[in-house]
Amino acid sequence: DGWTAARAALLQDDDRRARSATLKPAIDAQEAVTNRWKVINKLIGSASGNVFRQFAQSLTLNLLLVESNVQLTALSRRYQLQRVPNVEMELQVVDLHMAEQVRPLTSLSGGETFLVSLALALGLAALAATRTRVESIFIDEGFGTLDADTLDVALSTLEGLRAEGRTVGVISHVGGLAERLGTWVSVEKAGPGRSRVRVVTG
Repeated sequence: DGWTAARAALLQDDDRRARSATLKPAIDAQEAVTNRWKVINKLIGSASGNVFRQFAQSLTLNLLLVESNVQLTALSRRYQLQRVPNVEMELQVVDLHMAEQVRPLTSLSGGETFLVSLALALGLAALAATRTRVESIFIDEGFGTLDADTLDVALSTLEGLRAEGRTVGVISHVGGLAERLGTWVSVEKAGPGRSRVRVVTG
């Protein structure tokens, strides 16, 4: 009759509910595993590897900014580097002397650009030094864009690296700069198609 059928249906429903309750922890655990794999797939799931490469480069850039900002503080307390929000692998500067105004790198003067570039180079050397000690650093020009005070700061930074036992090489045509470095290699014209190289110790 109807009462018997209803009772049977209720018993079946109770049984299903009981079995569902015992399965829920296993379902929740599997969903957690699935969600974890979804995140991993989102990071490295592209067949070309571009997504993972961008993720790894992004982490490395963050570390580079930490090291470079330490160096930049020593060179100039005015600027700090940061990433451009929502743009991959692009940088901007924060001008601490202008109420933390954010500026593009292209707005920097020649001397400021040199200091930022030097800070990035030193930051990269510091980052690489976590696994391999960087013994030599060479800088090609840029000193001609600096005023006297900024030049002093840049040279003091390089002298600090030399004091740590590193070899610092500077390629420059700025007059008087070689004498401040202590030892330099002078390349002098000796006639048509000929040059003379001298090592000079100040």
